[in-house]
Amino acid sequence: MSYKPFLQPPNSTKTILSSCSLFIVILSCISCFAMAFSILLIVPSHWYRYVDDTWVKIKTQEVESFTAHINAVDKNIKARPLVQTFTSWKAPVIWEGMFDFNLFDQRHAEENSSVALTVFAVGRYLDAYLKTFLTSAEQHFMLGLPVTYYVFTDSPEKVPNIILASQRNIKVIQVQKHARWQDISMMRMRTISETIESEIRHKFRYVFCFDVDQEFKGRFGSEALGDSVALLHAHYYKLPKAQFTYDRNPKSKAFMETGDFYYHAAIFGGLWHNVKHLVDACYLGIIEDKLNNVEALWHDESHLNKYFWIHKPSRLLSPEYCWDQSIWDKQDILVTRLVWAPKYYDTLRSG
Repeated sequence: MSYKPFLQPPNSTKTILSSCSLFIVILSCISCFAMAFSILLIVPSHWYRYVDDTWVKIKTQEVESFTAHINAVDKNIKARPLVQTFTSWKAPVIWEGMFDFNLFDQRHAEENSSVALTVFAVGRYLDAYLKTFLTSAEQHFMLGLPVTYYVFTDSPEKVPNIILASQRNIKVIQVQKHARWQDISMMRMRTISETIESEIRHKFRYVFCFDVDQEFKGRFGSEALGDSVALLHAHYYKLPKAQFTYDRNPKSKAFMETGDFYYHAAIFGGLWHNVKHLVDACYLGIIEDKLNNVEALWHDESHLNKYFWIHKPSRLLSPEYCWDQSIWDKQDILVTRLVWAPKYYDTLRSG
């Protein structure tokens, strides 16, 4: 049996085939670009959040050696009798008598740690509390480290002039005053997030967020710095969990049946990207509740407790870091570092 040889096309046919192949390749490329662009248009916003989170993980890897270096000092933390000094997930609870503050100060100075402090002074709260808060912070808060106070207020012209130490600054940012104090409290989460994104992350390693109606009374130093920092509420740290005032409404994003501790929203902090993740999560929960005509029992504090239940803090501050002097049982409190200022809710709050 004989086979016919494969017939080669003439040169003109080769040219036509080559042109067709090139056209098909170009058309395929255009289709791929069009498909990619259309995907970008329809991708939900949470995908971009994922991309951003991936970037944050990369940035987190850059500071892993730094974190390990700082956390090495925690090995010198000593247990203290009669109080809980470590959580079930091995996070330290910082009490007086557990640490040598010189070790923390030295290590954070070597690592060039820097801190942004955010505080809201809106409406009558500015007149009542801000000057005391700032002047006492200059005497006790993170001494020896670079600190900038970010003061959010609706009356920038009324912010008092405070004498600041070296490497300490104040930046005043004007914000809108909401009609209800609850909205002021809840909307601070969005403002903190925007400020971290636009400025703080470029200049500071740590962020601490404070309520303004407080006064520093003793050292509030570098031992309080950590990856993710929560505060035990002075009125609840000795109570059984059944008495914790978590939000019990299943319709709220802050809903909790149980938890580890009851955290006080008067203070929270940590590495900037962890704080941003916290405030973003709380803000999204607040907005979703608003869309469903729901308001959490203790507003942003309820959402903060839900966040720390899911994302365990790496460091807890004992109630000596925010103490209410009206509490009669003070046997655990060897030093008061920050105290509640007198609350004039009837005259200061609206709505």
